Amino acid sequence: MKQTIIATIIAVALIGGTLFLTNRNSPNGGPAPAGGNVTVVDGRQVITIDAKGGYAPRETVAQAGLPTTLLMKTRGTFDCSSALVIPSLGYRSNLPPSGEAVIEVPPQAAGTTLEGLCAMGMYNFSIRFE
Repeated sequence: MKQTIIATIIAVALIGGTLFLTNRNSPNGGPAPAGGNVTVVDGRQVITIDAKGGYAPRETVAQAGLPTTLLMKTRGTFDCSSALVIPSLGYRSNLPPSGEAVIEVPPQAAGTTLEGLCAMGMYNFSIRFE
């Protein structure tokens, strides 16, 4: 009986800890809240995306018709999310393991969706321009 209770407590602690860690800063989150990872400064919009174990946020809504800078941030990123491909821009590059990569995006028409993915196709993100 005592062993069963101890085993149950350990199992609950492990499952709870795993759920807490995987939901924290999860790249599988929904669309970024308005203004969450998008800022507009002097008529230029900056979209920040974190790359490590995937991309966060996975979905972003941005303003159409503005010149855009995509700021890819890494911190100890050694997985395939560091090998970024953005097909519609003809972009293919390895991000630095830690730091920032700046990608210039020309103004996009309303209704356009920009897709980015790792070189293996395991992780992706999208930016919808409205």
